[in-house]
Formats: sequence, C-alpha cells, structure tokens
Amino acid sequence: MTDAGTVPDRTTPRRRRRLPWFTEVLVALVGVALVQAFLVKPFGVPSQSMEETLHIGDRILVNRLDHGVERGDVVVFGHGSTWQERELPPAGNPLTRVARAVGDVTGIGPSSTSYTVKRVIGLPGERVACCSTDGRVTVGDQPLDEPYVYEDLPFTSGSLDCSSSPRSTRCFPEITVPQDNYLVLGDHRSQSADSVIGCRGATEGGECARFVPRERVIGPVVLRFWPPGDLGGIAR
Repeated sequence: MTDAGTVPDRTTPRRRRRLPWFTEVLVALVGVALVQAFLVKPFGVPSQSMEETLHIGDRILVNRLDHGVERGDVVVFGHGSTWQERELPPAGNPLTRVARAVGDVTGIGPSSTSYTVKRVIGLPGERVACCSTDGRVTVGDQPLDEPYVYEDLPFTSGSLDCSSSPRSTRCFPEITVPQDNYLVLGDHRSQSADSVIGCRGATEGGECARFVPRERVIGPVVLRFWPPGDLGGIAR
C-alpha cells in the first residue's frame, strides 16, 4: 500500500519472462535452417582440386538466391556416392541416420548428400574439347583464357600434344554438354576428379564425360570467410 497522493516507484524494470532453454535452441536451429535453405549456405573445402583458388580447410559461402550459372562460376553441387546418384546410400547405423536427418533439416553436421565444388566450363548445348595448339581448353572452337589454372597436366606442342604418340593426358575429345547440365573442371587440373576425368587421353567419344544436372547446383561461391587472412571473393 502507498500513502494517499504518493506515486508508486516504477523505476525498477519488470523482469521479462524467458522462453525455456530448449525452445530457444529450437528457434535458433529453425532460423539457421531457413537461412541456409533460402539465403546462404556455408561449406568446407575437402580436397586440393580447386587450388590455388581454394585450399583444403577453407570455408566458403554459397548464394542460394542466385540461380543463374555462368561460365567461370565456382559452384557447389550435391550428389550421392557418384555424380549420377542424388543421395548417399542409407546409413546402417541408426545414430548416423538420425544425424543425417538433422543435418538435412538444419544444414549442420552430416547429411544425406555429398557436396563438391568445381568451376563451370561448359554450359548446356556447348561443345567443349582440349586442346588448342597451345594446350588450352576450347568451347565452340574458341580457346579459353584461364588464369586460375594451377599445375595443369603436361603438354608440349609438337612433342607431347593431342597428335603425338603417346598423347598428352591433358587432351580430351569434343564433348557436347546435354541440356540442363553443366561441364565442370577443377582449377588444379592435374589433381581434379571432374567432368572429364574419364576422358583424358582419349581420342574420340563424349560418353566418357559426367555432368552436373542444373537442379543439383546449390549456387555459386560468393565468399571465402575462413581463414580470416583470406577473406574475400572468388576469382573468375
């Protein structure tokens, strides 16, 4: 009770009621899942196939809002044990199955999909081959300028090229990219299991190639955020 004419002291702020801790965790996970599903998604680089552009252990961000893929884009795409499969085989361990289910929803930890990062070289309907007389990849008979290539396979015009015997392993026959698919290569050409890994050194036939379906592309890599000293965009 207060004396008549006395104004109650309201300077002490009212303590807000907090949500239960597990509800706060759930809300945070839902927020992370929505961001990764519709805006940006982080990935780790697991191999040396994109050196020197990306290194093992780098952390990158993929823009999920950008659905327009262009030649030269570095993209992340999903697949199963092989590029032809959509998901990994079911796990035998129940805990692994649960962990994958959580990862599929939240984007945190293991999931039912493997992810690979490569550079887009051939767009749907284009003809890609290697090599020109100076050892470059061609698209529609036009040599590409690829300053990002690191440690390419050996090629010496006149002695070890696409006409010599033995034939340079840099060479591969003309490949027509199917509609709604992309042909991708790694920047570290001599260490990349990419679209033409089964075609190198062959003289004819494009059935040796494997492609990335358009719907499997998560998006282009827009930023490297780890390690901090390498923070920045990705060279094209």
